[in-house]
Amino acid sequence: MTSSGSATDLDQVILPAIPPVHLTNGRIAPLQVTDRLRRGSQIVGRFETSGLAGFKVSAQGRPLRVLVSLSADERSVSGWHEGNTEPATLPRLIQIRSQGLLRQCVLLRGKRAHARVAFDLTPEEIPDDGLICVEALDITEGDGVCDEVRRAVSGRVAPDGVAGVRLDKVVFEEPPLVDYDPDTLDGSRCEVYSLISAGGLANVNRQGVRVLRSGMFVVNPVLKDRFGSSGRVTLRLGTRAEAVSMIPATWRRLNSELRWLRHATRKMLHAAAPSVERIISIRDGDLGAPEQAVHGNITELHLDSPAGSPLLVLLAPCPDSVPTLESGTAHQDQGRDPADG
Repeated sequence: MTSSGSATDLDQVILPAIPPVHLTNGRIAPLQVTDRLRRGSQIVGRFETSGLAGFKVSAQGRPLRVLVSLSADERSVSGWHEGNTEPATLPRLIQIRSQGLLRQCVLLRGKRAHARVAFDLTPEEIPDDGLICVEALDITEGDGVCDEVRRAVSGRVAPDGVAGVRLDKVVFEEPPLVDYDPDTLDGSRCEVYSLISAGGLANVNRQGVRVLRSGMFVVNPVLKDRFGSSGRVTLRLGTRAEAVSMIPATWRRLNSELRWLRHATRKMLHAAAPSVERIISIRDGDLGAPEQAVHGNITELHLDSPAGSPLLVLLAPCPDSVPTLESGTAHQDQGRDPADG
């Protein structure tokens, strides 16, 4: 037996993951560090509460793109690992961090919600040992979240929001040289692209309007050169009447026709357009009065593409209807006039 420093010939050699690689199992050697994450055999693992997973990756001085898939199911409850089965009734607002920095936030609602997170790491952010950490924190935890956000979501999102959430897959790959994306995406595609998070998608292949039942959504910093990454974004918000199946039976029998008629009348009178109450930077706080314009029953929300921090968008209540995200349009940054300072 020979030794060099503290290592010996009996020490196990850990082979790093070599990009591009899709990690879908928690029993693999590159998963070096876990904190409050139960390893899985067909998923990377399930969080007991806020925690992290640390992967050894052979970056070799290159930038890396990290893609994370999360989901909730019937076991996604606080104390699931101790036999608790009480379901969560409020949506979950979760921070996804890596290498100590907040990358994106996800809002998960319901028992069958899936979410995708995407971010890039520079070579300087990857240590020599190749350890890359993916951390999931409840919105109330950790540094770098302003108190305004915590106050705004108090009572509107579940406490211990990470509890029981599945870490389904983590992908490490080199960023492509060029990404080609459309200028406009429908509401559901905005969520698939991780520009927004509004509760997660039960079907990640779904397209069309995105219903915003939580009364809030997150606008995320996105990948370089991808949809929404530069300049400004316009989000078109609409409304739709509550589906009949969502109305209690007695109410449906007596009032559903009147309800639909009231909603149609409001749309005709241009009174059904949703309104954005506040936009709060997760890191920096309230951004002031939202820039929005109403056209019929559509509200156009104009935003600067977020860079260093996700934005939390809070919607005013919509009587007799639910707000929707119809589409998003990305506008290329035309640059600033030097005279503007």
